[in-house]
Amino acid sequence: MTTVPDPSWPALRWPDRHWHARVWRLAGPLILSNLTTPLLGIADSAVVGHLPDPVYLAAVALGTVVFNTVFWLFGFLRMGTIGLTAQALGAEEPEEIRAVLARAAMAATAIGCAIVLLQVPLYRLAVLAMAPSADVAVPFAGYFDIRIWAAPAMLLDYVIVGWLVGMQYTRGALYMALFINVVNIGLDLLFVVGFGWAARGVAAATVIAHCAALAFGVLLLRYRLKQVAGSWARSRILDGAELRRLFAINRDIFLRTLMLTLSHAALTAIASRLGDLVLAANAVIMNLHHFMTFAVDGFSHAVQALCGRATGARDRREFRQAVVATSLWGVAFALVFTAVYAVAGQQLVGLITSIPEVRATTAEFVFWVAVSPVLSIWTFLLDGIFLGATRTAAMRNAMALAVLVYVAALLLLVPAFGNHGLWLSLMIFFAARGLTLAIRYPALERSVGDGH
Repeated sequence: MTTVPDPSWPALRWPDRHWHARVWRLAGPLILSNLTTPLLGIADSAVVGHLPDPVYLAAVALGTVVFNTVFWLFGFLRMGTIGLTAQALGAEEPEEIRAVLARAAMAATAIGCAIVLLQVPLYRLAVLAMAPSADVAVPFAGYFDIRIWAAPAMLLDYVIVGWLVGMQYTRGALYMALFINVVNIGLDLLFVVGFGWAARGVAAATVIAHCAALAFGVLLLRYRLKQVAGSWARSRILDGAELRRLFAINRDIFLRTLMLTLSHAALTAIASRLGDLVLAANAVIMNLHHFMTFAVDGFSHAVQALCGRATGARDRREFRQAVVATSLWGVAFALVFTAVYAVAGQQLVGLITSIPEVRATTAEFVFWVAVSPVLSIWTFLLDGIFLGATRTAAMRNAMALAVLVYVAALLLLVPAFGNHGLWLSLMIFFAARGLTLAIRYPALERSVGDGH
């Protein structure tokens, strides 16, 4: 009996040189762009870290955590824009390409202005959550009062980067990141070292850097839009169905990000109850983990752009090739990080801290950072695939299920194994996030086009 191949499942082919080049043309600039992100925090901490009073460093550290958390929640402005733009590009709809940019920009402006208008209750909430000491409270308030004004420009920067990536112009995202870093570091030195403005100077440098980056981003948009036919159609931009779709996508990504944020916050909160040394050791290990995530996140954005374009073109074969090619390189990168952390993890810890007690505690748990890349890489890749296809409801539901698994693991493993149980719970969380999306992947691929 002859078996007839299922036409809904194109034959798996090993990606050719063309696909490897496409992946690296997108992922290369994004990896470099992502790796520049920690430089902003390092620069801000470095300039105030050399001031005679440590309260300024503490104030900037607390302020950075607050604003990173707030803005991370609105990361859907970048993630959603990538998928929608890439789909419009694949469908060859130039007016929709422009409309996606306009809708996202309107949403970013509205949210940014709302954050500024709500700065008083947001400040009170931040003080309640961070509980700064009396000495730190004053410079923290000064930092907050200035930094809050970066919200509209920063969220619009998210939109610009997302649109450029969706248009497969990832070099633009790299140019934006480099521009922000150069301006921010230069102004840090001028305002803090030169003018002595301390924490306020750091905040002012950040605000001006993002406003300047917005102007620079507009220039990049003008350059790219010259290559896009069509016009700005108000009826298309304000189309009710598309606005509702945008709202639904952004809502799902927001809820997914909120659950992820609370899950990471729980990790720190539980670690703090296991002792100061454990908390410090975990912070060092998480720095190594986060460095890895900044790198492999470039593949997440690359597969998002490629899958979004294939979804818009309704080309299942291209969709699968994008998934396979990007996954091969993403997993290869994760294995490299695993090997490096397994061999030199303790030496890397020594570069971060010289405190003997912290290094000794970290030595007991550092092997977990070598395990994390091979488990977490699937969450990055599958997140990018589902975002590119804008299947955000599936992402939201998968995250909710993974969080339930994570909570159950924490309740069972932490009392039994302490900090090892905490790290094992995190690994289970990574695995659950990947598995819950992987289960949904076949249906997602079948929904893309007709396979021809």
